[in-house]
Amino acid sequence: MDLKNDASLIDAYELIHAKGQVWTEITEGMKVVGILDMEIYRIENRLFMIMDTEDHFEHEKAMTQLAMLPRQKEWEEYVSQFQKTESDSASEKWQLMKRIYKMD
Repeated sequence: MDLKNDASLIDAYELIHAKGQVWTEITEGMKVVGILDMEIYRIENRLFMIMDTEDHFEHEKAMTQLAMLPRQKEWEEYVSQFQKTESDSASEKWQLMKRIYKMD
């Protein structure tokens, strides 16, 4: 996903994702749907997310379930001000990527 190409918005986006700043309900909700750990990396205005999930994790099912949890919609609307996207839906913002290489 891309952020809006605005240095002040990018700085603000990083601040709301700093340790202890993400709303508790959001982190707990991710755990409920099977996300064990998550990392987000940024280069310029491009974001890349890595999720560690339970063994039988189904992305679409989990995103649908996540969307129904308390404060998730409010969080998605809040972070949308920073993101270069047309949607408030996490499943539309964050797309699965196909791995094309893994060093053995």
